[in-house]
Amino acid sequence: MKIDAHQHFWQYNADKHAWIDDSMQVIQRDFLPADLKPLLDKEGIDGSVVVQADESFEENTFLLDLASQNPWIKKVVGWVDLSSENILMDLEKYAQEPNMTGFRMILQGQPPELMAAPSFRNGISHLQKFGFTYDILIFPHHLDEATDLVTQFPQQPFVIDHLAKPYIKDGKIDEWATKMNRLAKRENVFCKVSGMVTEADWSNWTKEGLKPYMDVVFEAFGTKRLMFGSDWPVAQVAADYPLNVTIVENYIHQLSQHEQADIMGNTAAGFYGI
Repeated sequence: MKIDAHQHFWQYNADKHAWIDDSMQVIQRDFLPADLKPLLDKEGIDGSVVVQADESFEENTFLLDLASQNPWIKKVVGWVDLSSENILMDLEKYAQEPNMTGFRMILQGQPPELMAAPSFRNGISHLQKFGFTYDILIFPHHLDEATDLVTQFPQQPFVIDHLAKPYIKDGKIDEWATKMNRLAKRENVFCKVSGMVTEADWSNWTKEGLKPYMDVVFEAFGTKRLMFGSDWPVAQVAADYPLNVTIVENYIHQLSQHEQADIMGNTAAGFYGI
């Protein structure tokens, strides 16, 4: 089974989606299952994991409804406020939803210290008992705190979104690489090979420019802990869907068939319980 482990849907609203600024006009519109399914079919991809893009319970309902109507949407990564006093009640509610596989907060916009807050860690501490995963969306300057977090919860499955968004456009790699290697030593941490083109120069990126960053995560995590994600439709600011697939498939073509299958679906299926 081939799985796109990271994509989004939304009904565009200029206020709710204020992060989609005028530099991203190409994605200032609705993106729904009918838009994605033909792209998956063309690339021979069997299904996807849809990930929250708005921090609200309303979006959880929206995404769960789409998944129930479209069986090829295999799982939903939703949102809860892990620091909330009601976190246990919220998790118990979503544990009744078979398509809800885990959660994500948009930590990239928060100070790294949030991951060390007792209230946040209390929320993380409850995920495993319900079988929920956690997607970590961060920038490189969050990596020290992320490593400390995942170390405290060695049985909790975590996945790093978009290689922790290295500064590809600026050509910075050394500090990020050192910290990613340290993080990867925690065997409960996985990584999504996704979102690279949006961290590069949207108009002038090259596959050769992405390769050093892919080299780092492939060496650090290995194929059993890496999974392909398109980051559709966000990545369309820099590359269309087929090109995002090709970036990864071209990189892994010299690996064994089994290793390629891990990257393109098996790892995601195991991690998210597909």
